[in-house]
Amino acid sequence: MNIKPNDERVKELSKILLKHQYLYYVKAEPEISDREYDALFDELTKLETDYPELQYPDSPTKRVGSDLDNTLPEVEHTIPVLSLDKCYSTEDLTQWIEKVVRLAEEKVSIVVEQKIDGASIVLYYSNGILERAVTRGNGSVGNDITENVKTIPSVPLHLNQNIDIVVRGEIFIGKKSFQKYNAESGGIYSNPRNLAAGILRSVKSSKAAAVPLDVFIYEGYIEGSDFSHVEILDYLDKMGFRINQQIGYFSSENKDAEAAKNLRPSWFFGNMNDIESFIEQKQKQRSSLDYEIDGLVLKVNEIPIREKLGYTAHHPRWAVAYKFEAPQAVTKLLGITPQIGRNGRITPVAELEPVELAGSKISRATLHNQDYINMLNLCIGDTVTISKRGDVIPAVEEVLEENHDGNKVWVLPDECSECGTPLKRDGAHSFCTNFFCPERVVGRLAHFAGKAGLDINGLGEKTVRFLFNKGFIKTPADFYNFNYELLLDEEGFGEKKINLIREGLNKSKNKPFPAVLTALGFEGLGKRTVEVLVENGFNKMRDILSAAKNKDIEAFALIDGIGDVLAELFVKEFSNSHNLDIINRLTDLGLKMEYEKKDNAKDKQIFVGQRWCVTGSFENFKPRDKAKIELKKRGAAVLISISSKTTHLLAGDGAGSKLSKAENLGVTIVDEKEFLKMIK
Repeated sequence: MNIKPNDERVKELSKILLKHQYLYYVKAEPEISDREYDALFDELTKLETDYPELQYPDSPTKRVGSDLDNTLPEVEHTIPVLSLDKCYSTEDLTQWIEKVVRLAEEKVSIVVEQKIDGASIVLYYSNGILERAVTRGNGSVGNDITENVKTIPSVPLHLNQNIDIVVRGEIFIGKKSFQKYNAESGGIYSNPRNLAAGILRSVKSSKAAAVPLDVFIYEGYIEGSDFSHVEILDYLDKMGFRINQQIGYFSSENKDAEAAKNLRPSWFFGNMNDIESFIEQKQKQRSSLDYEIDGLVLKVNEIPIREKLGYTAHHPRWAVAYKFEAPQAVTKLLGITPQIGRNGRITPVAELEPVELAGSKISRATLHNQDYINMLNLCIGDTVTISKRGDVIPAVEEVLEENHDGNKVWVLPDECSECGTPLKRDGAHSFCTNFFCPERVVGRLAHFAGKAGLDINGLGEKTVRFLFNKGFIKTPADFYNFNYELLLDEEGFGEKKINLIREGLNKSKNKPFPAVLTALGFEGLGKRTVEVLVENGFNKMRDILSAAKNKDIEAFALIDGIGDVLAELFVKEFSNSHNLDIINRLTDLGLKMEYEKKDNAKDKQIFVGQRWCVTGSFENFKPRDKAKIELKKRGAAVLISISSKTTHLLAGDGAGSKLSKAENLGVTIVDEKEFLKMIK
């Protein structure tokens, strides 16, 4: 073979191999034999070995991975990567569809897709080349796992057009591939989803390359496009992405269905009344698929209607996940333990005879509250069915056989089982109102040090409980001031463990302000809420404390995604003397109390201190939440309505009452053209 060790031959081989990888892994239509493919691959590998400067980012040899350790740095998403709202019955689904049609005030078509049970991924392409692959993370920030994702044969490394595009998809492992891989690995993996999610976070991409990972792409974000969702999926398919073809399209307009059918004739097409029977059909087909699905996703097809419906802080209002009935098992109820959360909520937990369910051994399950127990007429000793709600959380579903021991329906005690404080009923739930209840304190401490907080190595819940019970730790600041040498005589606390804790504590002092704020565990202060606060100008602890001290509920309530209830909670929590003492002590210890965002030349903080509202529709920001993202990146707070606190209104086409109110209040009004100049 005449090997030409030059750039031209490398590019030629790469183009040929990428084409055949696409034909084999995406289209399942191979054109050459394995031997011919291997010969081309080996030639390219040798050229890149001899001339390392000719190995490009989209080289097909990236599929085999590397044994070099990779870091998995955190990366900010440039699109909203939200979760989906969920429903579990056709009645709930019908209500959702009716609500969408009512709010849209115009004809709507619905696309129904399979909900793949895998690991969510966001792929960023620049000039047609895969630049970054990022996990969903918390929706705003994920981990860069590009080198691992490049090993997946069905992920295009180079598109057939030199475009900039962002796509979302789900990485999974087929059932047969998983069974084979798991058998070869000694049967150590419980299910395909866990294996896929775990291996994607491997620091060596060669490990990812050894696992039969696959992908389906289900969303694309194309700047300046006015495509419908159906047209986007068709476009992505033509770009070389693997699209799941098990899709249904439903519309009350025949002409719309005909237009969609011309694009994707293999899909199912029907009217709105056909959705329920389509779902039943897909649920029956679930077991025959070679990949796991845990439901279906319903989406509005028309992008302008999506923009009109908008988003909550958690999910888009234009999509919903219909979750299939959860897998069930039968077991015996041995007891019920009241579990006390860090904010005082009491959750009855069922103690069960251990039973296998969906690949896991289950011995505990939630019972939600007393009303739920009363509804089930549940007694100790009953034989019950349990399920995994959303295929994740074990729950007791019904009583199959009543106990023969004469036990009566279990009743939650009147007093807290830990501190004796009378329980207070609030809605469907009961609460221990003693802020210093031992279980509540342990819960707050475990949250602070745990994965949902600062993720401090060596300080798991068991260790935290031990330190609290011994009287060593009472507040988060005590973690940093305690002399861990005193534990050397305690079982399980050797020098290695103590050094691990110290190292974890030192690292935690460098965690960013949002992580510290979340770790505090104050009521209503979840990870997503913290992100919303920080994105909207509350990026310093002193600003939050000042607003709380002045009881400025409106300052929080007007922020898009907060509202009155959370705003009142924030004022209460950040005015509490005990909480203020914790914040002051942590500040003295050197934890981050303001957000130190890395300066990005294209994202200068030009809107710091300004409070913007966005209304109308835009040519360059579809959906208009993209405009909100640009504002937040540059330091602006984004409000849901016009008030005396609003400094600017970004007004697009069709701006209505908000525009009039802004004019009356003297708010600065900015149109799209002017806004583009400002951010450029």
